Amino acid sequence: MKIIFESCSENEAFARTVVAAYITRLNPTLEELSDVKTAVSEAVTNCIIHGYENKKGDITMECTIHNNDISIIVEDYGKGIADIEKAMEPLYTTRPEWERSGMGFAFMEAFMDKLKVDSSPGKGTRVFMEKTIGVCEGQE
Repeated sequence: MKIIFESCSENEAFARTVVAAYITRLNPTLEELSDVKTAVSEAVTNCIIHGYENKKGDITMECTIHNNDISIIVEDYGKGIADIEKAMEPLYTTRPEWERSGMGFAFMEAFMDKLKVDSSPGKGTRVFMEKTIGVCEGQE
């Protein structure tokens, strides 16, 4: 599944709803569903606020299911991240004047099993997330 939508704050809820509908076939628990929706919300919000700095641009979200694994890619084509390692530090933010917590990447990392961020200044950012749904620890 691949969708492209405009980088406006209303579409953060749209992205959450789309990913929730997409993973229903895996019969996720409410906690798993909430985890995935929160991670997608953080990734899309980062695109809007940091990638495009609240200007208009496209965000692409691509989801794939393989067995019990959901893979999600959220990508913008905005300003990019100069120092990914620094950006992923908890509480780090490039917008301290806004009441943001700087926990976006930390939440994505906590709620998903895998997180990878690729970015090029001036070209955009690609966030890859993966989570296994419906498999208890030790059953894999």
